[in-house]
Amino acid sequence: MSIGVDPDFILDLKKFGVADASTCFNCGNCTAVCSLSTESTPFPRKTIRYLQLGAKEKLLQSPEPWLCYYCGDCTETCPRDANPAEVMMGIRRYLTTKYDWTGISRLFYISKLFEVLAILIIGLLVGVGFYFFHGPMLTDRVALNVFAPNTVIEILDLIMLGVLSVLLLSNGYRMFTAVTGDPAQYLLPDEDGKQPSRGFLIRGIPVSIYLAEFKEFILHLTTQKQFISCKTDSQKMQWFVHLLIMTGYSIIFLFVVVGLRWFQRDEILSIWNPIRFLGYYSTFAILYGTSYAIIGRLRKSKTVYKHTHSSDWAFLALLWLTTFTGILVHIGRLLEMPLSTYYIYVIHLMIAVPMLVIEVPFAKWTHQLYRPLIQYLMKVRERALANN
Repeated sequence: MSIGVDPDFILDLKKFGVADASTCFNCGNCTAVCSLSTESTPFPRKTIRYLQLGAKEKLLQSPEPWLCYYCGDCTETCPRDANPAEVMMGIRRYLTTKYDWTGISRLFYISKLFEVLAILIIGLLVGVGFYFFHGPMLTDRVALNVFAPNTVIEILDLIMLGVLSVLLLSNGYRMFTAVTGDPAQYLLPDEDGKQPSRGFLIRGIPVSIYLAEFKEFILHLTTQKQFISCKTDSQKMQWFVHLLIMTGYSIIFLFVVVGLRWFQRDEILSIWNPIRFLGYYSTFAILYGTSYAIIGRLRKSKTVYKHTHSSDWAFLALLWLTTFTGILVHIGRLLEMPLSTYYIYVIHLMIAVPMLVIEVPFAKWTHQLYRPLIQYLMKVRERALANN
């Protein structure tokens, strides 16, 4: 089967932060030093070769870019200074735009103007909505559920959750179809030339295989197992920071979007209440993790922090500011400062909503789905092909 090539492909990828891939002469040193690269899934060398050849379809079907967790070993040992680690990061940005059917991801990654305007416009819409539709601002006490009733906010949250879930899952399905490839490869006839009965199929693979391997998705989603498989002490710290941010964000997301009526209460819960305790953990985890990453990027203390795309800064800034303003809201409640609490609450949502609307289906947070999904699909493919 012939493979189409695009000689200008490498130029297009420069928009996504891939600056030095043309200097690579495929020595294979990057693949040799990578502790995650295997004989069956070699990278970064193979991935960079696809890029240089302009083999966009091959790259779209390749799981390898998502198997890289950017420890930086390949960049540190590259004899050509081709920066393969950042190349892999840029390819992940590009692939995110290819999975996204709306085109918003591409605009977000290649246009700083769109990135800034999207955040500002969504934030301003939230602020305008509060200006016209907020409830009474009681000043004798802090009454957030009078100013912004949690039942109303909860309905809006669930609507937003539904929309974002449809966008993210539909993009995830496009990744699924690209990586699983042609369904015919899983439907080889038996020795008699007959097609064996395989039950209900999804893209040529029995549903029973998807169900049997689903534990892989849960395992990688909750533990980031592949991340910690990198053999360096530095990467273990990166895994810890990443896990803090992921768990902290996930807990807060569930509280705010799904369980707001229990989380946003006018009475102050006991310090030992599980909701308050988990809220404090999430706050610490996100604030520590994002601060660690921001300081590292400012100091360029590690290879992973030496090259930062504007989208990385947007993600970290929005998440840090969302957490910090959330702390200020809580302090305002504890100190019984009604007006200050209401105003900060609005600012908090003007930052949090753009972060959710942009980051979850279109930008950095998509990695939370795509990485474990790739690990899962590789197991599914391996088992399906072995059953032929």
